Amino acid sequence: MLDLRYALRVAAAAASLLSFATAALAFSQIDPGEGGEPTAKEGIIAVPLPPLDDAPEREAQGNVEGPQPEPGPADEPAPAAADQPAEAVPPAGPAAPPAGPPAPPAHELQEPASPSGAAAIGTAEPVRYGEDELPRPVRDLRRKLMEIARTGEVEKLRPYLETGAEPTVLTFGDTPDDPIAYLKEASGDGEGAELLAILLEILESGYAHAEAGSDAEIYIWPYFVQANLEALTLSQKVELFELVTAGDYEAMKSFGAYNFYRAGISPEGRLEFFVAGD
Repeated sequence: MLDLRYALRVAAAAASLLSFATAALAFSQIDPGEGGEPTAKEGIIAVPLPPLDDAPEREAQGNVEGPQPEPGPADEPAPAAADQPAEAVPPAGPAAPPAGPPAPPAHELQEPASPSGAAAIGTAEPVRYGEDELPRPVRDLRRKLMEIARTGEVEKLRPYLETGAEPTVLTFGDTPDDPIAYLKEASGDGEGAELLAILLEILESGYAHAEAGSDAEIYIWPYFVQANLEALTLSQKVELFELVTAGDYEAMKSFGAYNFYRAGISPEGRLEFFVAGD
């Protein structure tokens, strides 16, 4: 009887050990779950799974956890503008009003490029500058007289001072026998240099084209000879004061005309006068 009880206890203990071993083996094969790495157990070989065929495509899409959902209506591309109904495009609104008054024509925006155009001086003849509008004989003589004036040698004027029945007017008195001797005597320095300086100054100023188309046609420097001195602008007064003083200007207004030196050249290129007074 004692042996039978002992044998039953041994059998029960063996069965209990076998059950515990089986449970331990099953527990070692359970995945630890998310966030953990499986722990290798003795006697168990871990075999890696082969990569999925569509893994690169899903990685490019930023999701390798599973297949992508089918595109729905919200994922479909919007139709092109040409496919949209006409009412979907808003009609153009009215043009914006201009920011200011319309710009004037281009010719009204242009400033006078240089003193070569005409300007009003309170007289019928406009003011002109430079030589662009001068006839060639007038232009050539003007250039020559200015060249001589710059040398300071009054004797070089002799070939251009007419004598005889229609002499170049140098004075409102008697015609001098020797025009060069007269110019030297009338010049403040006694050598004619002062008068050459005056000749240069007036030929560099603006001029008037008087009596155009008639036998008396002439080009006159400075234009003040033909101007209304009471109507001069400030800028024109500056031009005048390059030739005379403000005191001279007041005296001229009292006299009623410009009475300083002036020069006149005919259309044929003849020096008609170089004279002061009136």
